[in-house]
Amino acid sequence: MIIEPRMRGFICLTAHPEGCAQNVKNQIDYVKSKGKINGAKKVLVIGASTGFGLASRITSAFGCDAATIGVFFEKEPAPGKTATPGWYNSAALEIEAEKAGLYAKSINGDAFSDEVKQQTINLIKQDLGQVDLVIYSLASPVRMHPKTGVLHRSTLKPIGAKFTNKTVDFHSGVVSDVSIEPATQEDIDNTVVVMGGEDWSMWMDAMKKAGVLANGAMTIAYSYIGPEVTEAVYRKGTIGKAKDHLEATAFEITEDLKDINGKAYVSVNKALVTQASSAIPVVPLYMSLLFKIMKKDGSHEGCIEQMQRLYADRLFKGSSIPTDEKGRIRIDDWEMRSHYQAEIAQLWQSISTENLAKNGDLEEYRKGFLNLFGFGFDTIDYKADTNEMVLIPSINK
Repeated sequence: MIIEPRMRGFICLTAHPEGCAQNVKNQIDYVKSKGKINGAKKVLVIGASTGFGLASRITSAFGCDAATIGVFFEKEPAPGKTATPGWYNSAALEIEAEKAGLYAKSINGDAFSDEVKQQTINLIKQDLGQVDLVIYSLASPVRMHPKTGVLHRSTLKPIGAKFTNKTVDFHSGVVSDVSIEPATQEDIDNTVVVMGGEDWSMWMDAMKKAGVLANGAMTIAYSYIGPEVTEAVYRKGTIGKAKDHLEATAFEITEDLKDINGKAYVSVNKALVTQASSAIPVVPLYMSLLFKIMKKDGSHEGCIEQMQRLYADRLFKGSSIPTDEKGRIRIDDWEMRSHYQAEIAQLWQSISTENLAKNGDLEEYRKGFLNLFGFGFDTIDYKADTNEMVLIPSINK
């Protein structure tokens, strides 16, 4: 079939298998170009199919020569209907790993469920024995709680007062004001259940009890802080409460893993184009300003550059991992440089539809968004007939 992008709001309803494969290959090439990392050799990535999770899996495999298991929840293709991009990404990763002589297997299912946790533990026992690194990178809007059976939905809302600020429709380039009503306590509680640290803790507890964590095993979850301009809707909003919970959970997991010398960390990452971040008002406009400033300075990074730097310069550089006063790894250090943030704050006052092209880089944002779904790559002939029925080797045996 001929596959073209079909947009609905901040979601693309189609994905291009060859474009997704190109996206994966580009990330692999980048990691290989930076040289080997003396890091973990057996890695589980929970939320492994897109964004930071995919980049973590690629860095583990092609930077550290690690065996990887990826867990994700993606829709497979049907005749005349494309899979979700994460499906095609994972298929491409497994194919490239096999070419490189690297172990890579995947599990497609609800990572919040007890069943998928047990399935993953069984696969680790069968094939790897134990893992020495667990990446937790889930970004789901809903969670069916495995103990109560209640379906919780996260919300993106400010706390305490209505939030009004500028945002941009990244398809049209129109800058406008957006207002969001404040969260109820129920909104806050549900968001913490979905996006907080409980499920991460459940994974680590189940794995420890099953004996599949190696001595000295490390686990990393991802967070974001961001600038003052997004603070009310992000870090001081419902998602911020969930991130606070996630960050507190790292200390609890570290305590639980003491007897196997294990450690849990939260890495605070840079603002990047992901399926999750594109849904957050204000953020696309902030990113278009940030990207222009950082590109001009030569410091702009995508997911793969961030994860390669996290592994090479933080996790596996020396005997100790540098953290901030709250025990967090900061790989958002370049984004949060004071002169960048001061320039953005100044631009923000007068940013409009008319001057966005001059002051921001919405094209970089759009390109990043299209790339997520396998579109916008110069090497792909998007007018050509494409086989949508791409399979993941370890799942479609």
